[in-house]
Amino acid sequence: MKSIFNIVSFLAVIAVSAQSSPVISEMDKYVKPRYRIIVDNDFGGDPDGLFQLVHQILSPSTEIKGIIGSHLKPGDPFDSSNITAENAVKKVNETLEVMNLKNRFNVLQGSNEQLKDLKTPNVSEGAKALVAEAMKANEKNPLFVVCGAGLTEVASAYLMEPKIADKIVVVWIGGPEYQDLATPPPGYTPLEYNLGIDIKAAQVVFNESNLNIWQIPRNTYRQTLMSYGELITKVKPEGKTGAYLTKKIEDLMEMVQKFNLKVGETYIMGDSPLVLLTALQSSFEADPSSSFYVIKNVPKINDSGLYEYNPKGRNIRVYTQLDTRLMFEDFYSKLKLFNNKK
Repeated sequence: MKSIFNIVSFLAVIAVSAQSSPVISEMDKYVKPRYRIIVDNDFGGDPDGLFQLVHQILSPSTEIKGIIGSHLKPGDPFDSSNITAENAVKKVNETLEVMNLKNRFNVLQGSNEQLKDLKTPNVSEGAKALVAEAMKANEKNPLFVVCGAGLTEVASAYLMEPKIADKIVVVWIGGPEYQDLATPPPGYTPLEYNLGIDIKAAQVVFNESNLNIWQIPRNTYRQTLMSYGELITKVKPEGKTGAYLTKKIEDLMEMVQKFNLKVGETYIMGDSPLVLLTALQSSFEADPSSSFYVIKNVPKINDSGLYEYNPKGRNIRVYTQLDTRLMFEDFYSKLKLFNNKK
């Protein structure tokens, strides 16, 4: 009787799961969530964040527990207002509406401002939700916080509740090149873009916390080149979502031409590694096994946003090479499956 009861219970679980209205039904039949995800990005800025968001949504092995719209630097050319996190939330909701997924996810606003010091959190809805999810006692699936912008929400959540440090993995797109690993690009700026959004937040996460960090610095995220030809032939034809994402890049290309900037025929989808390193891990002995990293002592971040060697720093992963074939082909395939579903 016990075995029959277990079978009936198992079938009941399957029945409940089948009612969850999966985004891509063909994949949901065989792929179940094994990680929880909180997405944190400056969706009002560089449109690569919207590509990452769509890809993460279409990835059934990661269950999105919250989407945080975070702020840009003051005066950022993408949005020079003082409500950039609020505008980021609007972009998320716009994207979800295009995908016919309105109200399917918990969309949260981050702080509109940088941290004022290393001790005081910016208590936003996004930071509070991050703490709440991290501190859940009965969740078996590990929690990744995937961050494609500044670290304000991660730092604030840690300052609000330091116990989250051993309960999450922070996957962060940001930081300049490490001198022993890579050469900076021609005409580079010493202060990397995402780190520059909130230097104090980076100092909290790197210098003050014991958070588990997987870092994708500038030399690595610059590997994620999507050609305009790929955009036109593999993204644009795939329904409203593909056309929407393509227009975001084409609008940017048109805008920069007004300043006589020749951007060529590729675009860096620098936030997409957040999906690669979480949703696209190996089947057994799960890890992002087709991408390469080194273990480094976490450096100190100084007030200029540059690294200082820290021989006593805890170990962090620094990714040096990404499996862009897997990342992009998976994105194109899921976008096509999503469009065909309709």
